[in-house]
Amino acid sequence: MRDKPQPPQNPAEIARETFSRLARQRVSPTPDNYRDIYNEIAGIAAESSTETVLAGFAQLLSAIPGDVAQSGERLARALKARDWTDYSVCLNSLASAHLQPKPVPQAVVPTPPPRAPEPPAEADVQTRMLREMLSRTLGYAIPPLLINAPELISESEAIAAETKEARSEPALNEVAARLKKLCFKLDIKGVDLAEQQELLLQLFRLLLENVGELLEDDSWLRGQIESVQKMLDRPITHLTLKDATASLKEVIYKQGLLKHSLSEAKVTVKGMMLTFVERLGAVAASTGDYHEKIDQYSQKISLAQDIKELNHVLDDVMRETRSAQSEALRSRDEMIQARQEMQDAEDRIHALESKLEQMSELVREDQLTGSLNRRGLDEVFEREFARVDRRGTTLCIAMLDLDDFKRLNDTHGHIAGDHALVHLVALVKETLRTMDVVGRFGGEEFLIILPDTTLAAAAQTITRLQRELTKRIFMVNDERLLITFSGGVASRRPDEDVQSLIKRADAALYEAKKAGKNRVSTAE
Repeated sequence: MRDKPQPPQNPAEIARETFSRLARQRVSPTPDNYRDIYNEIAGIAAESSTETVLAGFAQLLSAIPGDVAQSGERLARALKARDWTDYSVCLNSLASAHLQPKPVPQAVVPTPPPRAPEPPAEADVQTRMLREMLSRTLGYAIPPLLINAPELISESEAIAAETKEARSEPALNEVAARLKKLCFKLDIKGVDLAEQQELLLQLFRLLLENVGELLEDDSWLRGQIESVQKMLDRPITHLTLKDATASLKEVIYKQGLLKHSLSEAKVTVKGMMLTFVERLGAVAASTGDYHEKIDQYSQKISLAQDIKELNHVLDDVMRETRSAQSEALRSRDEMIQARQEMQDAEDRIHALESKLEQMSELVREDQLTGSLNRRGLDEVFEREFARVDRRGTTLCIAMLDLDDFKRLNDTHGHIAGDHALVHLVALVKETLRTMDVVGRFGGEEFLIILPDTTLAAAAQTITRLQRELTKRIFMVNDERLLITFSGGVASRRPDEDVQSLIKRADAALYEAKKAGKNRVSTAE
């Protein structure tokens, strides 16, 4: 089967094909015929010609009853005959008969009374408001975002000043042209900043990977690297970076203390080893002296002439033997003591290393669910309370408790219970805002901090979270389980402390449980 020929692609080929069709179809090569066939080949929609427009106008007039319809029919006949003179005469007659205004006698027209000054038109008010908003945006909102581009800051502030003073159309056109150039520069700047941030993140990830590959047994350092990598995997915000920095600072400080203690313990072990070696040397030296003296006494015994002289030699031998024995016993006791001290130091080193491994985890996060622990929640409360007191905004918290959690553990095992907790935290993080914080308060209880939220909005948020939880499938051993929670919501009162706020939210949670579970109650 032969392929269907492709239509011409460039203008030269389309022109050649146009002339070819004009010849084949025996059509007169007028400009209109050439244009129609050219557009057909090129796939261009046919444009309305002048004659088409005039014919449509004549048809429209013909549909109007009376003299106007007769004028429309006359125009149609003139158009068909291409009698443009008759068409023009008909148009002039139509305009004279229907479009010229009728004169009004002067005596009938009353003198208009003097009018009070009219208020500015709505369009003028809107223009002034738009000009003011644009000036504020350019002068106050954009410059803080361009800290590293002073030339763009100056240009933005200059355009803001011109916008505020522009009153004429030429002035506004000039402002529009400068604003267009500024937008283009801002677009380029934004792309550059995004590329720089992405390159820095890639460099940081590469550095972490290389450092991680060099690690062997330093699991405490590996834990820090893993925590930073987890932070980079999530969307990076100012709050995320601030929390990660604070967490790592605390980890680094405590690990510094532990490493100092670990160094001291290792120095102690080195001292014990030196003492051990010294005592071994002392034992060897005293043993060597003893053998030399025994050899001397052996010669004296062989040269002794009588019993009296032999007794003196034996007394010296016994004295030296007792001295060597005493020295050996003392060295043995010291080496046993040194060995015990070294064992104690080694146990201390292992304990410190184990503590370092524990410190490698994020000290603010719950290891099971990845939510904040009590310590992390305390830090968030301190920060958010300070913000509320400073700005006068609202703050709500919600206490959540999984319903029938003990029965879930007893029926399906503690692993299923752990999975349910992880499932709930994942849903909370996915559903709520990035500024909202969730932490594990204890057991199956969780606490959610909702900044800039009223009590009614917080209750609606927790209710929506309940509905989302019932929609999600939770599977245990190929069995679908329905897990729910009860919630208590409280709004912080002026100067209220953390304990009082949590206590009121917990009381509201108790009311929700008492009302039948899977409910949300608000604290008074």
